[in-house]
Amino acid sequence: MKSSSGHPTPEIVTSMKGRSLSFTLLRVLRSGDRQNEMSLAELLERLGDRSFGWAILLSSLINLLPLPPGATLVTAIPLVFFCAQLGFGLSYVWLPSSMGKLTLSRPALRRTVLRLRPISRRLERLARPRLQAVFQPKQERLMGVFLFCVALALFVPLPFSGWFPAISLFVAGIGFIERDGLVVIAGACVGALSILLTIFITKSLLVGADSLLY
Repeated sequence: MKSSSGHPTPEIVTSMKGRSLSFTLLRVLRSGDRQNEMSLAELLERLGDRSFGWAILLSSLINLLPLPPGATLVTAIPLVFFCAQLGFGLSYVWLPSSMGKLTLSRPALRRTVLRLRPISRRLERLARPRLQAVFQPKQERLMGVFLFCVALALFVPLPFSGWFPAISLFVAGIGFIERDGLVVIAGACVGALSILLTIFITKSLLVGADSLLY
C-alpha cells in the first residue's frame, strides 16, 4: 500500500531497513493512537508498499488468531480476495472500503506475531532476493491462482484444518515481501499439503458419517 502521493510512507520504509518483518509489524501495531483496534486499510497504509505480500501476510495472521468455530467463513474472505487479485495480474492491492474498515485487535495481532516469531525469524534470516522468475507476470499470476485455491481451503469448517492453509499463506507472504521466490515456493508446498489434508479429513468424515447412517 502506498501513501496518497503514490509513494510508501517514509517513516515506515525507514524502519523496514535492517529490521525484521515481525519488528516492523509490531512497531506499526504500537504506532498511532492508543486505541486497541486498527482498521485493515490503516494497517496496510502504515506498512508501506509491497502490498500483496503484506496483505496476504496480515490476512493469514487474522486466520491464525483464536477464533470461534466457523469464523474462517468470514475471516478467509480477504485472503481469497487478495489472492484472486494476484491471480488476475493486478500490480497492487485494491481494497474496497467495506473491507478496509475491517477492525483488527492490536493486542491479539501482537500476541499472534510473537507466537509465530520462531517461524518468521528463521525465514527472515534465510530470506533474500532470489528465484526472481517466480515474480515474472505469468508465473506470479499462476502462483496467485494456486494461493487462491489454498485460501479456499479455509472455508471448509473442519477442526484443525484451517491452521495449515493460513501458515502456508503466511510463509508465502514473507516470500513476496522479501522477493524470495524460494520462500514463496516453500509456502506453496505447505499449501499443497494443506489442501491434501483438507481433502483427507473431509473424506474421512464423509466415510464415518456414511458408516453411521448405513
